[in-house]
Amino acid sequence: MKPSFFFSVVLGCATFSLLPHALIAQAQPPATPQAPAANKPARIVAGIPVNYSEDSVGTYTLPDPLVLANSKKVTDAATWTKQRRPEIRTWFEQNVYGRAPGKPRNLRFEVFDKGTPALNGKATRKQVTVYFSERNDGPKMDLLVYLPANTTKPVPLLLNINFMPNSMLIDDPGVRQGQYWNKDKQKVPAPAYNPNGFMKLTVEPFLEKGIGVASVYYGDIEPDFDGGVKYGVRSLYLKSGQEKFAPNEWGAVAAWSWGLSRALDYFETDKAVDSKRVALLGASRLGKTVLWTGANDSRFALTIASVSGEGGAALARRNYGETIAHLVAPTRYPYQFCENYQKLANRTDAPMDSHMLVALVAPRPLLLQTGSTDYWSDPKGEFLSAVAATPVYNLLGQQGVPAGPMPAPSKLVGQTLSYYMHDGGHGIIPSDYNVFAEFMRAHLVQSK
Repeated sequence: MKPSFFFSVVLGCATFSLLPHALIAQAQPPATPQAPAANKPARIVAGIPVNYSEDSVGTYTLPDPLVLANSKKVTDAATWTKQRRPEIRTWFEQNVYGRAPGKPRNLRFEVFDKGTPALNGKATRKQVTVYFSERNDGPKMDLLVYLPANTTKPVPLLLNINFMPNSMLIDDPGVRQGQYWNKDKQKVPAPAYNPNGFMKLTVEPFLEKGIGVASVYYGDIEPDFDGGVKYGVRSLYLKSGQEKFAPNEWGAVAAWSWGLSRALDYFETDKAVDSKRVALLGASRLGKTVLWTGANDSRFALTIASVSGEGGAALARRNYGETIAHLVAPTRYPYQFCENYQKLANRTDAPMDSHMLVALVAPRPLLLQTGSTDYWSDPKGEFLSAVAATPVYNLLGQQGVPAGPMPAPSKLVGQTLSYYMHDGGHGIIPSDYNVFAEFMRAHLVQSK
């Protein structure tokens, strides 16, 4: 296991995410298993075969994002905005992530750290508790915010959704101790920051470019396990005696996304932050989360979706690596999506695919970051998705990812819509943060 990655364990040629609550409970990286030979990848997951051969991907035809449901061609921005985009967004809402409620009436913010010098004078730290209801003991989340020191104007900001509480991610004793969900599905006090740990909150490349960084623990919003609905924010919307939501209503990914929108509600009240220049970052299942958030909430100015894979940016029609059937298998992650998503397993004739999800972010900047050996998440499937979404960016006056062969590792391609593949596996490596910071600088700082 490479310590620079969020979390991963190599099984054959594929990289599979560990359950975050199980990993966090150990507070240390698990021992690295010996990977089998590269030509012997894990071929079955959850009883379902896995394909890693391009020769066995199969043939498919992608639906055209610029053709309306009534078969009429979209030729102008107004038709896209008023007709085609709502069609696509509603389909993903109803069939993949699930419908979520809007801003709650009793949303409250408690700024308990109003601005403290931090990180050897490089930053000013703020900490905020966001209450999702009138209950102080109900679901709530802590935001950790670092702003560049000595700034006099509102700054752009990167909102990073993480797998661990804020206090575990950064060497700053002033960060309030968080709580996390352990392997027994209990929320307990978080261990102290571990300098040898492999999950860290990276802020320096952004501060240097005049960009703030904020962090939120996804488990504050909703637990990441089957049955977690009764403990997270979705519990506030269950009626008496109700244990599950309708087939088209929100799963955990939509709940995490909903929480990110509530964070932006707070930033709209913070005069030190330019709320019109707030970007998103998340990896793996949280890459799916930020991609859906950027598509669903157009207030976010920029999105960086890391290794979002199946259920994110990777094309579902490609039979490569993880598939929808793997995602929604009963022993894996059906709770992360709406129940209707299970109907799409093993289908190749759905009216939408992931390139249309990517297109929903247009014309705002979007960076899809993958890893060259992250076969499970299908880096080529994400690249092809970006290429197929580019005509929508072009229609709206922006440039995307040109068609052609897969780019080499460490080469960013595209412009407003971009694709970047590091040399390595699942997650974010340190050098990626420099790419992210530069992408934000180019689109949210330089263009200001």
